[in-house]
Amino acid sequence: MIDLLPQPDGVILPVQARPGAKKNEVRGEQNGALKVFVTQVPEKGKANKMIVEVLAKSLKLKKSQIELVCGDTSPQKKFLVTGISPDELSEKISPFL
Repeated sequence: MIDLLPQPDGVILPVQARPGAKKNEVRGEQNGALKVFVTQVPEKGKANKMIVEVLAKSLKLKKSQIELVCGDTSPQKKFLVTGISPDELSEKISPFL
């Protein structure tokens, strides 16, 4: 179960980042966070940008709706997803769990 946290302007989505993977994909859950694998290495924010792209494409959202709010240099990250309810986001995530 992903621990979605409602906010006034959207939902906080916890992410477990896996940089340096073989392919870009959203796959499963770990400790209440969505696991996101990206091929980009974690240098100068490149992996974080790729995570936003993978989330946007996989969850059918606009990149502008997804903002990193916590965990710049950590594998445990929190993204603010705007313009969506927790229930809607939960529905978009469910196929990947």
